[in-house]
Amino acid sequence: MSTLMEKLNTSPLVKHAYDFAEHAHKGQLRKSGDPYFTHCVGVAESVLKWNLDDQSIAAALLHDVVEDTSYTREDIASQFGKEVAFLVEGLTKLEEAESRGSHSEAESLRKMLLAMVEDPRVIIIKLADRYHNLRTLQHLSPERQKTFAKESIDIFAPIAYRLGMNELKGEIEDISFPYAFPEEYAWVMNTFKGLYAERANYLRRVTIHLSQEFSRYHIPITEIQTRAKHHYSLYKKLLKYNMNQDKIYDLVAVRIIVPSVGDCYAVLGMLHKLWKPLPGRIKDYIAMKKPNGYQSLHTTVFCLDNRITEFQIRTQDMHALAENGVAAHWLYKEQTRGSDAVSAAKARLGETERQWIERLRNWQNDFTSSEEFVDSLKHDVLSDQIYVFTPQGDIVELPDGSSPLDFAYKIHTEIGNTYAGAKADGHIVSLTYRLQNGQIVEVMTQKNKKPARDWIKTAHTSLARKKIKHELNVLEQKTRPTTTRLELKLTVENRVGMLRDATELLSAHHCNIEKVTSGATLDKFTTLSFLCTFKEKSVPSALVVKLKKIRGIKEVEYKVKN
Repeated sequence: MSTLMEKLNTSPLVKHAYDFAEHAHKGQLRKSGDPYFTHCVGVAESVLKWNLDDQSIAAALLHDVVEDTSYTREDIASQFGKEVAFLVEGLTKLEEAESRGSHSEAESLRKMLLAMVEDPRVIIIKLADRYHNLRTLQHLSPERQKTFAKESIDIFAPIAYRLGMNELKGEIEDISFPYAFPEEYAWVMNTFKGLYAERANYLRRVTIHLSQEFSRYHIPITEIQTRAKHHYSLYKKLLKYNMNQDKIYDLVAVRIIVPSVGDCYAVLGMLHKLWKPLPGRIKDYIAMKKPNGYQSLHTTVFCLDNRITEFQIRTQDMHALAENGVAAHWLYKEQTRGSDAVSAAKARLGETERQWIERLRNWQNDFTSSEEFVDSLKHDVLSDQIYVFTPQGDIVELPDGSSPLDFAYKIHTEIGNTYAGAKADGHIVSLTYRLQNGQIVEVMTQKNKKPARDWIKTAHTSLARKKIKHELNVLEQKTRPTTTRLELKLTVENRVGMLRDATELLSAHHCNIEKVTSGATLDKFTTLSFLCTFKEKSVPSALVVKLKKIRGIKEVEYKVKN
């Protein structure tokens, strides 16, 4: 992997951006007292590490120039071309939205996701920017530290995960953890610090034993790693198990990297021959990869000294994808003649990320309310996810805590609307059942079934609740009694009791009188006008006949107002 200094010697574009940004930020200092330009370099180094193109590295160096110096967007375009200017423009918009504070959270999030849809490089550079800022968080005020850290955990870490950048996700969460949740962080560190070290020593024994077994079975091994669970990930898992430490089997796990897919399954077979597997803990993410592209075999066994230990088995390509996602397959492809920069950037992404970004584009069109948008983003899109299967073997990704109803509406709106029951792994489950990772879910429908109002409370996802509310409103419109609004004009004799007789007859025909007016008196005749509503769809002909029979009514005129 080349360093930024090496890149400066091989890329005139990056060298020009480096010199330009250094000059533009000259004299500016960060809150730490360091020259501001060190931040630009730090962001560019991450972008380079993730294998993005020279235009992205240049944009990373220049990402704060328009926001924080006297140079304009036009200056960037004239100096570095449209592509770099486009990336810097996207990053500047995100900075502007962020600087407005929490009251514009929805606007900031929308702009972030729109930027990702338009060109994924913008959000990847933004992740590098956030990651570098997190590493100097100690120089901010305590209030700003907490807000910045929580936002990083809630928004930026999940976006990194969605792009397959699992290692970055873990680092963002671990850096943010002590600032966002200081008491919880202190408890985790005090409780598990010694346990981490003890288990690491244990796994060194396991690794030596494995190396001998691989030689005996003639299975080629690229590398054996031991992996400590990220602190925030550990905390979230403890919450899931009511803080029961005995449920944590992967505090420190063994990762085995092999040359081929066939070798993955050979290793799995060898492990199960050596040690008894724990029931329900074997996961084949190679045959059924996760929606973010993750592939690996997972198994948990009763290992040396009969201790429960987790193993992950994958190829080198799978490992690269699992660690850095986008960076693993961000290929340096030349743009074809006539192709634009955005299309070329999207072409460099893996199929998984492209599909997710396309789903993201369609998803955000479902919400017009800012509150609904933010709620759905955090709880439906960026929250912890589970993976369940249709009976046909298709993977369906849902937020953790989803019910069979959420599954039904994720498949299709009509399946949700006609939901009559569900099975999970062949067993009938209730409407309030929480689906579990890896289950096969089958929905039963009924042709004339309609949603019930209590489904709104049962549904876990914002999208399902939105669809249920919409269908209930449609049904309410269909079943609402139809009415006819009518304007009656009566020409009548001036006599006592005429108004009383007319209103009594209208009331007898279930007419709701909204307004009564009288016209000018001409000789012995006058006019009475009624604005009224009938429950019936058409004007009752019997009403007109009966009105004419009232003594003193000479003429009846009416007009439908609907």
